[in-house]
Amino acid sequence: MAWRGALRLVVPQLWKMTRRAVTGPLWTRQSASIWLQRLPLFLQRQQLRALSCPSGPDTTVTYEKLKQTMASPERGTTVVDVREPWELREYGRIPGSLNVPLGQIEEALKLDPEDFKQKYGEKMPSKSDHIIFSCLAGVRSQKALETATSLGYTKVQHYPGGWDEWVKTETSGKKN
Repeated sequence: MAWRGALRLVVPQLWKMTRRAVTGPLWTRQSASIWLQRLPLFLQRQQLRALSCPSGPDTTVTYEKLKQTMASPERGTTVVDVREPWELREYGRIPGSLNVPLGQIEEALKLDPEDFKQKYGEKMPSKSDHIIFSCLAGVRSQKALETATSLGYTKVQHYPGGWDEWVKTETSGKKN
């Protein structure tokens, strides 16, 4: 019984995967054997997931860095706001950002450049272009980042502060 509790603390995802294999109220040698057989596969999947879904300081952009990037004359960076169009109309947008809702990101990044320009009104970023994803508070932009990375885009980042941080910082800066 103590082993079950320890497993829940140590490896919760693995516990969820293997609890169906455990029959009866206590661990048996057979169920422990099944668990140990699945452990290497589980760890391999976790390692692959960590490699394919980047997160960390290299994939995030601060307000200051985003503002600096947006102000540079030879910009070369596309800021993509992944909120829904009604959110942009109601709350506002980061100036110069392109709106591609999260539900359309994968499809949009697979379009021909001409179709992309026709649908979204701007040049489609290439797989080697610098793209910064933004949303309201960083959750959807992280998902867009993962989608773009899975499609082979190499210079992608997201702005975890999102519109919330942008508007608070901009309005507090104008008052000073």
